[in-house]
Amino acid sequence: MATDSRDLSALATNLKVDKSSKIAVITAEWNPQITTNLKQGCHNKLIALGIPDSNVLHYSVPGTVELTYAAARVLSKNIADAIVVIGSVIRGETAHFDYVCQSVTQGVTQLNLKAEIPIIFCVLTDDTLEQAIARSGGKHGNKGEEAAIAALQMIGL
Repeated sequence: MATDSRDLSALATNLKVDKSSKIAVITAEWNPQITTNLKQGCHNKLIALGIPDSNVLHYSVPGTVELTYAAARVLSKNIADAIVVIGSVIRGETAHFDYVCQSVTQGVTQLNLKAEIPIIFCVLTDDTLEQAIARSGGKHGNKGEEAAIAALQMIGL
């Protein structure tokens, strides 16, 4: 998505926003110094683009693997026009990183193939904390903002 020179912000300028849209934002509590920034960036961008605060539905889950289950639950309740899942997985000394990343990626992909609404993947999978900070409001912008734009763009399909 974003690099030092490009992000999705330019797409927001011509975005047609249905201001009645409801967006569910599901955030993992693991690595809160990262996920809190992503959630805030997503929320603020949705509001800035015209979505009423009351139409942004926030849910928290313990970790990134739980994002898929929570998204499936929100889907089953038919209460949102799009879902954004937010998480942060930082590589450690074991294979846990690989299992978590693979699990959530496959889970969200499966939901997207079956769902009637888009599920936006805003899960940072970084090698270091510094990389995660750079993508959650640092030099690479805030991926949460980009996820908000992607959600609104996908609703318009």
